[in-house]
Amino acid sequence: MVRENIVSEAIVSSRLISRAWGSLTEYELSYRRPDGDIGKMSREVYDRGHAAAVLLCHIDRPTVVLVRQFRPPPLINGDNPYLLEACAGVLEGDTPEECIRREAIEEAGIVVRDLRKIVSAYCNPAALTEVVTLFIGTFDDESRTAGGGLAHEGEDIEVVELPFETAFSMIGTGEIVDMKTIILLQALHIELLTGGAKL
Repeated sequence: MVRENIVSEAIVSSRLISRAWGSLTEYELSYRRPDGDIGKMSREVYDRGHAAAVLLCHIDRPTVVLVRQFRPPPLINGDNPYLLEACAGVLEGDTPEECIRREAIEEAGIVVRDLRKIVSAYCNPAALTEVVTLFIGTFDDESRTAGGGLAHEGEDIEVVELPFETAFSMIGTGEIVDMKTIILLQALHIELLTGGAKL
């Protein structure tokens, strides 16, 4: 039986555990169970803001540009820490569109021409507040600049241009394991199959 007039989904209390690059907070929460009763849980939630990512597609040839950089969590897990990813960055008070145009220049050295939104999604709703907005963007050879990341932010980024089919196949081989990049490559693959995009 559903109980009426009870606020079921609520933050009961919170305690900041750590604040550095982002903040880690322990929350005591209440929520409505499927049977209508009110449940309680305690969870640690990490907040570093929201982000955006873009799969960069060449206008005149069937290639995409990805970036390779060092990532600590895969190293901690015993995996290859040099991940191949779509360009991405954290919003800094700007819109996802503004953010990703900035990051494409900084990381890949590419001025994005056309940009279309694919989706905004939680990457790990069990533990992270972050919502990532995903885009597909186009560029041509005249859109290229230096790239490679910002030295003062400790970025050391390799820019990699691959045939789309090669990049897409790297999902199956396990060479691309970054979730946002997998989603973007699959989204473009679906568009190509259904005639919604051309490469």
